[in-house]
Amino acid sequence: MNILHLHLHHRHRRTQLFWPVMALALAACVSPPPVAVAPPVIEPPHRPEPVVIVAPPKPVPPVTAPEPAPVLVSKARSEREFRKDAARHIYEQNAHRIYSGRLPPLLKAVGVMDVVVDRRGHVLRVEWRRAPKHAPDVIKEIERTVMAASPYPAPIHLGQATYTDTWLWDKSGRFQLDTLTEGQR
Repeated sequence: MNILHLHLHHRHRRTQLFWPVMALALAACVSPPPVAVAPPVIEPPHRPEPVVIVAPPKPVPPVTAPEPAPVLVSKARSEREFRKDAARHIYEQNAHRIYSGRLPPLLKAVGVMDVVVDRRGHVLRVEWRRAPKHAPDVIKEIERTVMAASPYPAPIHLGQATYTDTWLWDKSGRFQLDTLTEGQR
């Protein structure tokens, strides 16, 4: 091959490469078509929701019927008289537990208790003046018996009443109250 031919061949080869390279160069220079861009969304500044404070509704007082009259009424005019009504009431509530007749000379326990009763006959509290501490089972049973007998006859003339009674407790679990005792042998 001669030089001229080589030169032409080389030239042809360069031309062959020239146009694709030019096309690429021109393509790089040409700006792309515009792309539609949405305008930026501008959000209003964040404002917290207003706080509404609602006051709770005022309680409506319930419609109450007048208090019914107490079923049991004591006409006692003194706490000493009321003590007899209270003792009879306990005896009526516990008839099967009352020691009948004269008590034996030796008792399991003797206790002295104050009972406070409201104007409707409900026990407000019990207070031991002399608890039979050697017999805690008797203490619990006397307290339970006093509370279970509530409501007592309502002390209508006294309002609230405090009465004191002495519990005489036999080993059989039966008892008498000093107010209504039949005595001891």
